[in-house]
Amino acid sequence: MRFPTFLKSLLLGVPVGVTLLDCVGYVARVEGVSMQPALNPDATVTDYVFLSRWAVRNMDVQRGDIISLISPKDPTQKIIKRVVALQGDVISTLGYKLPYVTVPEGHCWVEGDHTGNSLDSNTFGPVSLGLVTARATQIVWPPSRWQQLPSTVPKTREPIAMGKRPAAVASSRSVSNSSSSSSSSSSNPIGEVH
Repeated sequence: MRFPTFLKSLLLGVPVGVTLLDCVGYVARVEGVSMQPALNPDATVTDYVFLSRWAVRNMDVQRGDIISLISPKDPTQKIIKRVVALQGDVISTLGYKLPYVTVPEGHCWVEGDHTGNSLDSNTFGPVSLGLVTARATQIVWPPSRWQQLPSTVPKTREPIAMGKRPAAVASSRSVSNSSSSSSSSSSNPIGEVH
């Protein structure tokens, strides 16, 4: 019995597609206002971003990166926030139970750009790097918003003191930034808690 061409393509395409989504990245809709003005600056237009799983495969994040992570408050929800501080950094908090926090090893401090309208580390504290699922690299929709997402920390939210990063992590980041890759994507929503 011979399989029709469609079924052969399906049997090959599904595993390849799943592998690309799992290893390379995907496109996701950003909901909410917690990342305004970087994402969804106009409440009537929803941004879609490319989330690169490849960029965080070694738990390599930098201050200023916009990342997708599993919510520490609700493990069924993914949220998108900006990395403000890394392990060893001392950060001045905004309404957290302590006025200053030293980010523990293997953790980062994340915040929404729309201060006061974001459920972030100022509510739940430092976040384990194990919860990070991807890094937002570009806005891919709508066409009027096509752009790379820069890794910058607002001046008012920079750490008071910066910890030292292991040399292996810092050097691997510079190598990965210098190379570019092509990718395939599909659409999945990513919520924002605000």
